[in-house]
Amino acid sequence: MIRVLVVEDEEVTAEANRLFVERVEGFTVAGVARSGGEALRFLRRSEVDLILLDLYLPDMHGLEVCRAVRAAGLACDVIVVTSARDLAVVRNAVSLGVAQYLLKPFTFATLREKLLRYADFRASEGEVTGQGDVDRALATLRGHSSLPKGMTQDTLDAVCAELRRSPMSAQAVGAAIGVSRVTARRYLEHLVDTGSADRVPQYGGVGRPELLYRIRTQR
Repeated sequence: MIRVLVVEDEEVTAEANRLFVERVEGFTVAGVARSGGEALRFLRRSEVDLILLDLYLPDMHGLEVCRAVRAAGLACDVIVVTSARDLAVVRNAVSLGVAQYLLKPFTFATLREKLLRYADFRASEGEVTGQGDVDRALATLRGHSSLPKGMTQDTLDAVCAELRRSPMSAQAVGAAIGVSRVTARRYLEHLVDTGSADRVPQYGGVGRPELLYRIRTQR
């Protein structure tokens, strides 16, 4: 079993993450820490294989926890789970050896895929015969989530970027990113189906309400 420490200061989110991890075969939650200091104290006395780490903690930044873990020579990996979208933070996380970077809000399916990829990578044994073996091993760890046929990650990212600004209709999203309303709606419905967005009826004038979409918030 892969032993996981969940580090998250928000109680509801911490419990949700704990339940998510426990649902994935081959993983068990070794503990839950609500601050960086609590996480480091737990790691000194308990064996942990993987840290599911939020970056915004009440006593220190999550990357400080990573630095302390590396300085102490602790043999555990880190998956960052955060709302931080600054590429400088992503680069710093990579430089500290973070295995994966998972943005909030996310669904159980997304976390499950990350954990299973990590488990496959961890289970790899033997020697590589060439660069291709190394590339395939890293691709196993950090591969992209699969999307329905005909959808691209770039367009999905563009749709999400628009929704982060404000709730929008399919027509407004399509006009903003340069695709048809039908295409935009397909991506929006995918976000709803995966739990990353909500539909919000907008009541106004006479007739049917306009259907808006908004990103589902999770700290």
